[in-house]
Amino acid sequence: MEGIIIKNESNNYTVRTKSGIHICKPRGKFRLEKQIPLVGDKVDIDEINNYIITIMPRRNSLLRPPIANVDIALVVTSVKEPNFDCNLLDKLLTIISYKKITPIICLTKLDLLNSKELKKINEVASYYQKIGYPVVKNTDIKEIKRLLKSKVTVLSGQSGAGKSSLLNKLDKNLSLSTNEISKALGRGKHTTRCVTLYEIDNNTFIADTPGFSSVDFREMTKIDIKNNMKEIKENQDKCKYRDCMHIKEADCYIKKLVSCGDILPSRYDNYKSFIGGK
Repeated sequence: MEGIIIKNESNNYTVRTKSGIHICKPRGKFRLEKQIPLVGDKVDIDEINNYIITIMPRRNSLLRPPIANVDIALVVTSVKEPNFDCNLLDKLLTIISYKKITPIICLTKLDLLNSKELKKINEVASYYQKIGYPVVKNTDIKEIKRLLKSKVTVLSGQSGAGKSSLLNKLDKNLSLSTNEISKALGRGKHTTRCVTLYEIDNNTFIADTPGFSSVDFREMTKIDIKNNMKEIKENQDKCKYRDCMHIKEADCYIKKLVSCGDILPSRYDNYKSFIGGK
């Protein structure tokens, strides 16, 4: 029987099929083949003995959070408590684009900003929109639902950014647990313990995921990073050298764009740190 994994907790996989819900274990062959079933996987199961028999080929997958076959990643980004983290945002956008998933930025906690802080965040948001990333606020529920309609979406972002709170707004029947920022640690407390896929509307699925504060570029090369930062990829053919990495090269067109303000300095600084970290 064919189904989709909608939850994984302690090696117990919740599989939704046409006949209902099954709690399954993976067959031992997956461990031998170094295959790990993921939430979002389409699978064949033995519904009598409750085993996952086969994992269908994936369109894509993420390691953090661990999920497969995603259309959209809604990058939930707090602007305060925890503070806006452009480095983490740019990492997530680059990795998500590399995985052939459409990223959408969702800003949260804008009500905590004073007028000066709000103006600055709006300027940053306008830049991301200009280079091609959709940006929404967590209060834009109708617009978010329109963008996510009939898609499989993963909520991604740091702990305490408001992912579960947003999901509660998208589907008021969920009542997921939420928590405050940790004053001692200065970051969010984990409230979601495992990846879970919810159907919020007919054929519209959203995955709630445990929050995290750091990600890495495993599997990606320096070229992959360069090719998945929108404004760099779109302008790199204008550089003097075809293989320009936009760091130390003379007459680099990308560096000229940074100097004149056409590329956000924080984006370029993050790019340099990403490349240097490889």
